[in-house]
Amino acid sequence: QVQLVESGGGLVQPGGSLRLSCAASGSIFSISGMGWYRQAPGNERELVAAITSGGVTTYVDSVKGRFTISRDNVKNTMYLQMGSLKPEDTAVYYCNARIAISWYRPESDYWGQGTRVTVSS
Repeated sequence: QVQLVESGGGLVQPGGSLRLSCAASGSIFSISGMGWYRQAPGNERELVAAITSGGVTTYVDSVKGRFTISRDNVKNTMYLQMGSLKPEDTAVYYCNARIAISWYRPESDYWGQGTRVTVSS
């Protein structure tokens, strides 16, 4: 069984910073792409940032220059450093990972339970 567990959400003032973590555990053979998504009330879930196993990153335009995605392939952990936070960044943030549980099984998508980020004064 594979689990993704996010942590690091909370309440922060506009202009502040937070660091989210996503730890993958369980029967893991390999992890390829990983990403952070977010969903605000009334909105669809959107991709915020993604990172390949080799460290290539992509960001949605609204967070470029403010957020940084990274991963530790030894610890099977992904991070999202969020800075210059704005009220519109308020959402539940979910981590996603494409994981293979053995060499002969195809990868599957796994999701964390979500961590809430609230940006408000």
